[in-house]
Amino acid sequence: MPDLVETLIEDDRWSDAGLPALAEQACRATLARLDLTPDQFEISLLACDDARISILNADFRGKPSATNVLSWPADDLAAEDDGGTPEHPETGFEGMPEELGDIAIAFETCTREAQEQGKAFSAHVTHLLVHGCLHLLGYDHIREQDAALMEGLEVEILATLGLADPYG
Repeated sequence: MPDLVETLIEDDRWSDAGLPALAEQACRATLARLDLTPDQFEISLLACDDARISILNADFRGKPSATNVLSWPADDLAAEDDGGTPEHPETGFEGMPEELGDIAIAFETCTREAQEQGKAFSAHVTHLLVHGCLHLLGYDHIREQDAALMEGLEVEILATLGLADPYG
């Protein structure tokens, strides 16, 4: 079974935290929930620190501060109507998976948030990876009904992984 997520680790603390396995599990569960075959897709993940994600956040969103996770979808799959289901991505095939996009995740912010929320680090990171993967698939949380749809999917996907509702 080929990897769905190609992880580039810039901060070694992510290796110690087992990020590649968490990312593979979270993204596979997300695609499976949406009836997409994980082996037909590829996601790039940058495991970085707050300094690096601050630069990315400034460059791409005009917000010069650290954040937990950023996503860059390869294609705009978003639904036009608030609460509508995004389009399914084109599928790849064996040996030539379709690129869904890129995700970056910051160690210090994730650690701080998990501590502040009284959550296990791995559970919080898994939630953020599901969240980032859903962004690559056209889901968003800017409009009210879109947010409800995305959060509902996150809760369902996390439950399949034995994790509690992060919004409860």
